[in-house]
Amino acid sequence: MMEPIPYAEIAQRLVMWHRQHQRALPWRNAPAGARPVYAVWVSEIMLQQTRVETVIDYFERWMARFPTVEALAAADLQTVLKQWEGLGYYARARNLHKAARQVVDEHAGAFPQQRSQLRKLPGIGEYTVGAILSLAFNQPEPILDGNVKRVLSRLADIDQPIQATATLKLLWRLARGVVEAAPTGAAGACNEAIMELGATLCTPENPRCLICPLSSVCRAAAIGVQRQRPVMAPRKSTPHFDVAAGVIWQDAPYSSPLLITQRPPEGLLGGLWEFPGGKLEPTDADLRACLRREIDEELGIAIEVGERLTVVQHAYTHFRITLHAFHARHTGGEPQAIGCADWRWVAHDQLAPYPFPVADHKIIEALHNGNLSDSTSGAMVGMPES
Repeated sequence: MMEPIPYAEIAQRLVMWHRQHQRALPWRNAPAGARPVYAVWVSEIMLQQTRVETVIDYFERWMARFPTVEALAAADLQTVLKQWEGLGYYARARNLHKAARQVVDEHAGAFPQQRSQLRKLPGIGEYTVGAILSLAFNQPEPILDGNVKRVLSRLADIDQPIQATATLKLLWRLARGVVEAAPTGAAGACNEAIMELGATLCTPENPRCLICPLSSVCRAAAIGVQRQRPVMAPRKSTPHFDVAAGVIWQDAPYSSPLLITQRPPEGLLGGLWEFPGGKLEPTDADLRACLRREIDEELGIAIEVGERLTVVQHAYTHFRITLHAFHARHTGGEPQAIGCADWRWVAHDQLAPYPFPVADHKIIEALHNGNLSDSTSGAMVGMPES
């Protein structure tokens, strides 16, 4: 019969290890369990699916721009998205903004300290609830991010796929068992320690078992299978799409405005601005035909497509794209917001105030580095004069 999990011993070792080895990070400006709830919330949302090294600068800029939940609630969404620009997974920023307004409107700016009330805020799931309640209010509530899943799957030697529903339920039970066994007043430190352990020692490829404080109670390490835990289900192939985007000039390139469109407020990259276009379909003769069709469907205008400006490779969570950006010229019709939320004619050197996705920033970079125009005729490079 398998020995029971020694929760109290695990929790005690984690807390002791954390006191000596925790990293100095800008959101750790107070002991775990007594941190400002707003900073805990912002940092935990930013850290979802994003490396710590990337988050540090974003967090510091964010807190300088929106130092309180009231400041965030008072900002407009475009300002919020611009501050988030480049961090990805933009639904996180939209939900931060919505939740801030809800906290101000419904809770007078004070974050609720009950699980049920926190779960009603946009973008706050079970993990974030546990992080807020433990790190800000020292409540013994469990957390379960990727690092914690890996640590627990090795400690308990879980040999079933980690994505399975039954496995996740088991991991939540284990996480609760650990934090509830933490020494009095150390629930936040215990939770942060297990996350920190996964980030620094119990890493995916090369766990540093020799210096791990939990090595002697780790079932996977005891039988030498720690590198095979957690068990991952086979990866599905990632779809790839060719996408055409247009840098559409109102008239002569660089001396006239270009057209940008805003994505609908919800969904992938919601609320961001972009160079209009879309996915290559089997019925399209080529990428230029694709671009003409997409612009007609999205904006109801005609364009003349010129030379290719740049090609950008970009990966999203569930698919990859090759983005082909073309110079183009507006040749007929008044733009209409048919397949977009809004549109603007903007000078090429006045794009900075608009929040763009990473892929479109690469188009902007190519735009600023490219040939400006044919100075003798005003004709677009690579495009026949009309």
